Amino acid sequence: MANEEECRAALGSVAARIAEVDPDRLAEHVVERTISCHVADLGLAFRTRLHGGGLDPFELDGDPRDAQVRLTVDSDDLVAMAREELNPAKAWAEGRLKIEASIFDLLRLRKLL
Repeated sequence: MANEEECRAALGSVAARIAEVDPDRLAEHVVERTISCHVADLGLAFRTRLHGGGLDPFELDGDPRDAQVRLTVDSDDLVAMAREELNPAKAWAEGRLKIEASIFDLLRLRKLL
């Protein structure tokens, strides 16, 4: 099981990867949204805001239920996705990654991943 520090680093890696996306492509597919990532096996949740400039830094989130896009994943799977050892689509198909969002948000996010 990964620890909180490893999860923070993994989320930072994801944010850095999104920051590398071409700004025009990002602007085309991004609508401002709050995103929470609940790390189920650690009982932690992190929150960020996605916008045309990328992702804000992740912060601990006391109530992830009110985010517009909610992800739930175990710590080891989060780290594996950040290292590109686990494909998010495969993790979702296997039930290792749960995503709660509108269908429109799902389609937009898919284009960025």
